[in-house]
Amino acid sequence: MDYPQVVSQDEWLVARRELLAREKEFTRQRDALNAERRRLPRVKIDKEYVFEGPAGKLRLFDLFDGRRQLIVYHFMFDPSWDEGCPMCSFLVDNIGHLAHLHARDTSLAAVSRAMLAKIQPFKRRMGWSFPWYSSFGSDFNYDFHVTLDDNVAPVEYNYRDKATHEKAGMPWFTKGELPGLSVFLREGDDVFHTYSTYARGGDLLIGTYNYLDLTPLGRQEGWGGTEDLDQQGDMWVRHHDKYGIK
Repeated sequence: MDYPQVVSQDEWLVARRELLAREKEFTRQRDALNAERRRLPRVKIDKEYVFEGPAGKLRLFDLFDGRRQLIVYHFMFDPSWDEGCPMCSFLVDNIGHLAHLHARDTSLAAVSRAMLAKIQPFKRRMGWSFPWYSSFGSDFNYDFHVTLDDNVAPVEYNYRDKATHEKAGMPWFTKGELPGLSVFLREGDDVFHTYSTYARGGDLLIGTYNYLDLTPLGRQEGWGGTEDLDQQGDMWVRHHDKYGIK
């Protein structure tokens, strides 16, 4: 990769001000997009989903923990796996102190199909404190399109069907466990689905990526004009206890 051009301070300041104008426009566009997201209609959840947590069985309503809003991260953890997905682990490593969300009447939890007996030791190993529930035995993952199995339900991921993904040359979006995030709103005893995002929709939640995007070398994943540091694309990501570096 070629390093940025060396210029005088005055030349740098001209370039930086030009970029700042574009950054400000992007911020305004993001604010407008966020407002559109808030105006999305909602869908009432009538199905009874059952989850398992450390205290026993829970409903989707219970995951709100008394708050008005609930954010669910669909963490990839197949029941047959011994540990959770490294990329999902990378994302949740970037979750801050939940007191800040709670101050806005919002709960956050992870949900996976793995049984609690596998989730809990992995969670302890990673040092995480956010709530994490098992959806094993329920339709939750299938209904929200983060577990894909033709034998259970028609395949759909990121609002595209199986044929569309196959035509686009992306068969990895047609089966198995996949990542996503869903948002729910509670009004009294009623629960509503307001938003779900998949694939790169979770990028914004990864603080590590946001920091790297500010640097000259970027994410170093071999796309967007950056070098591929490990010749592996985004598969450089490991569980945080497996890098072997300080």
